[in-house]
Amino acid sequence: MAEVEFDRVSKVYEDGTRAVNDFRVEIADGEFLVLVGPSGCGKTTALRMVAGLEEITEGVVRIGDRIVNHVPSRDRDIAMVFQSYALYPHLSVRENIAFGLKVKRLPKDEIARRVERAARILDLEPFLDRKPRALSGGQRQRVAMGRAIVREPACFLMDEPLSNLDAKLRVQMRAEIARLQQELGVTTLYVTHDQVEAMTMGDRVAVMRKGELQQVAAPQELYDHPVNLFVAGFIGSPAMNLLEGRLERAGDGLAVRAGGQTLSLPAELTAARPALARYVDRTVIVGIRPEDLEDAAVAGDAPEGRRLGGVAQLREALGSELMVYLTVDAPAAVTAETDELAEDRGVQQLGADEPGTTVVGRFSPRSRVREGDRVEVVVDTSALHFFDPDTGLGIYDATNGGGPT
Repeated sequence: MAEVEFDRVSKVYEDGTRAVNDFRVEIADGEFLVLVGPSGCGKTTALRMVAGLEEITEGVVRIGDRIVNHVPSRDRDIAMVFQSYALYPHLSVRENIAFGLKVKRLPKDEIARRVERAARILDLEPFLDRKPRALSGGQRQRVAMGRAIVREPACFLMDEPLSNLDAKLRVQMRAEIARLQQELGVTTLYVTHDQVEAMTMGDRVAVMRKGELQQVAAPQELYDHPVNLFVAGFIGSPAMNLLEGRLERAGDGLAVRAGGQTLSLPAELTAARPALARYVDRTVIVGIRPEDLEDAAVAGDAPEGRRLGGVAQLREALGSELMVYLTVDAPAAVTAETDELAEDRGVQQLGADEPGTTVVGRFSPRSRVREGDRVEVVVDTSALHFFDPDTGLGIYDATNGGGPT
């Protein structure tokens, strides 16, 4: 096992495109780090530079105490798991797992020991003599994992290994890979576009945008304290609701007015975000997580300053919860970040001059809301997020005005 370090790494192609720019991350020995971001953000390029499949234009990549910029891929002591299983169809599962070890001319008894161990860990023992065509997609991916495990590398590199699986298998394999990494304790760099994978699997998550690192933190830290608007909108499913508002004085406290509706800010929120005081009488972007919205008919009495009114456009009953899409009388936040996030999700971004904004609420299944109903929604105002519309930075501490200290 070994640490992996990106030290101001950049990748610039011949046409001048910077696929990765000044990338700095340290992956601790035995850590599981997930690189996540929209398609084309540079995450796979970063992984390929560690693997030796992409030349490094600027900076240094270290594996352990070695600078590996010019070390051939085969000598970097890494093992890769790809999106495609890349199994040899004419070889058995046993032969596929052992292939790399045979190329290295390891002793037969050592090869057998490693293959049996990997098969036991991955529950592949009943399938060792089968050909890949006789396996399910999840079993094939486990064979690909076995081929990586037997190499006993210093580092695993995984490039969207679950994207070819159906939804049920993805959930199962997420748990298996996370368990496997903990059991083996091998430093792992995992690339995915799926932020649910990132949040459920990584010790830490690094969010990339347009080749640049936005934030690296534990999953819950990313969710609770996104450093900027892009991270806030990318992390979370359904995505954070983003509205344009104006911060105002309200007696001894603060309130945010969004269109024709006003939300009062509790004292604990303004104390935790002292930089908000600098935005009085200024425009801010307000972020509301779907789980912080509830049908007032279920939530019970709540003061006017914690309520939003809207019209239900769509309901999705999921058994344990009810997703309700509402049009509220408030302008949508429109920035370069929100445009990019909307494009990544494949939805059309509403303009700031639209008459209303669609927000998503994660309601209790006891809600009886139907399409077309006028709905009163209770907001957990203690969990609101705020961002500077010009810089996109989160509004947190009075000393830095940016992300959390």
